[in-house]
This record gives sequence, C-alpha cells and structure tokens, in this order.
Amino acid sequence: MKVIHSLESLPAPEGPSVVTVGNFDGVHRAHQKLISSVVEAARAGGAPAVAVTFEPHPLRVLAPERAPKILTPLDVKARLIEALGVDTLLVLPFTRGLSRFPPAQFVRQILVEALGATAVVVGPNFRFGHEQKGTTEALVEMAKQEGFRVEVLPMLEFRGEPVSSSRIRQALSEGRVERAARLLGRRFSNSGTVVAGIGVGRRETVPTLNLGPVEAQLPKIGVYVSRTRTGGTWRPSVTNVGHKPTFGNYPVTVESFLLDFSGEISEPEMEVEYLYRLRDEKKFSSPAALKAQIEHDAARARHYFRLARHFSNRGQLTTER
Repeated sequence: MKVIHSLESLPAPEGPSVVTVGNFDGVHRAHQKLISSVVEAARAGGAPAVAVTFEPHPLRVLAPERAPKILTPLDVKARLIEALGVDTLLVLPFTRGLSRFPPAQFVRQILVEALGATAVVVGPNFRFGHEQKGTTEALVEMAKQEGFRVEVLPMLEFRGEPVSSSRIRQALSEGRVERAARLLGRRFSNSGTVVAGIGVGRRETVPTLNLGPVEAQLPKIGVYVSRTRTGGTWRPSVTNVGHKPTFGNYPVTVESFLLDFSGEISEPEMEVEYLYRLRDEKKFSSPAALKAQIEHDAARARHYFRLARHFSNRGQLTTER
C-alpha cells in the first residue's frame, strides 16, 4: 500500500479509482465493512482502492478541548487499513485551511481532480467541507454533476448495538475491554517504546515491562489480564494501567508482568493487548502486600488463559468470554 502524506505528493491519477473518506479512528467493524466494500468495488472494476484520512484528528485543530483520545495512532491505522486491501492511503494534513474548503471544492479538487474518483463509498454519518455542511445527500447531488457514483452504507450494528469510535472510547473508559473488542472486531491494544520504570518492581515486587508515555486512548485505570508482545512474540501477562499509588503518585503508566517468564527482553518496542479487567488499582500498605496481590492477580490470569484455551479448542471465540 502506498501512503501519501499530502495532495502535493500525490501523482496525477492514471485512471479511475474507488474512494472512501473518513477519520477511521479504531478501524472498527463499521470501518472494516466500509473499506472492504471499496476494495471489492475497486477489484470488480479494475481500479485502485483509495482511502482518504486526516492527521491530526480534525477536532485537535478546530476544538482541542473537545478532541477525543485517539484509538489508533496513524501508523497502526495505516497497518490495519493496508490489511484490508487498500492500494493507496492519502493522509491529508488537517489544517484550518483545509477545514475552510466548501463542500463543492472538496469534491472537485480532492475526489475528482486529485483522485479521479468514479465511485465514492461513505458511511451514513459522513460530513465534509466547511463547518461540515457537506452531507451524504449533498454528496449524491454533486456526484451527479461531476460524473461519479456514490454509495452510502447503512449504520452497522453488532448484536443490536451501533458500532462507532465514540462507543468504543466509552467502553474503554469504563474498563469494558471485552465490549470494546466486540465493537472493534479485535482486542484493543496500546503500543510504543519500552522505557525504564522507577526501579522498584524487580527489587520489591515483580519485574515489569514499562510502556513509554501513551497519548492515545487507554482503558480505565486498573489491572487487566493481557497479552504483551515484544518483537514477534506474544506472552501472557498481567498489566497495570495507573499511578503506582503504593510508591507515590506518578503519571499514568502501563506496565506488564510477563507470566512464567524469567529471561531478559531486549526489543525496544512493546504492545499490550487488554483481555479482561481484574480489578481497580489501589494503594497497598507495603510493597510486600502489593506483591501478594500481584501473585493473586497472576493466578487469576493463568486461570483465564486455561479457560481461553479450553473454549478455543472447542471452537468458541475467547473474545466472548
């Protein structure tokens, strides 16, 4: 997949394309259906499938105080979109200048002239142009004038619940990581650089892998059964998202205790996948009391993984535990 970071870097279209436009934060089930529809239509017509997204999130520019925490940083979003079969990802730098494009200018300059769109597939809540005045109805009318086709997909529901990025953020903020996984179509995770901790784990409790500062969405403060990846290897783990209150009041950190692992980790990056919420974070009377609780958490996590293997062997999805 080609990733292009500006209109200026975009080659002139060599032929027609099938296009979708959106923030695609989370690349959740509804996004997956939308993008898969674009890829299917593109393959049927022998045209490239193009996804257009924005960086940063528009609200980071227009109303920073209301900007949501991002579910998928750009590199993760691009990887997930590529896996769906998209040929070109156009990442438009979102600026106030771009936000002032009238809907007709957005359609003509970006969809028609830059991308040569013959078909555009969008979701039911799609809005575009200055002050989001461009609606799906307006897009359909403009498409008639410009000579391309528009398909508006209906709202996707999963088990009777509309799928949206905001609902996933809400689920995560409540610690409901299994609900978030159902809406995403995969486990929610955070990834980044491995950093040094405050030095008390290996000495007074248990050794942990510490994730560097995370600007993206985190699940609710607490302790989770998890899987932690370093390099190409996933390992069962227990992960604390919180402030380390037993040792002070630190900024929020993500630290994973790898179960039944005694080696050294040399990889510079890690990813934590949240499976099940065990408990709230709490302040303990001593490091020894905290260590005893971690050992109890680890025992519960091992039981979780035994059950997961059992149900997996019986052909049942562990995400529905």
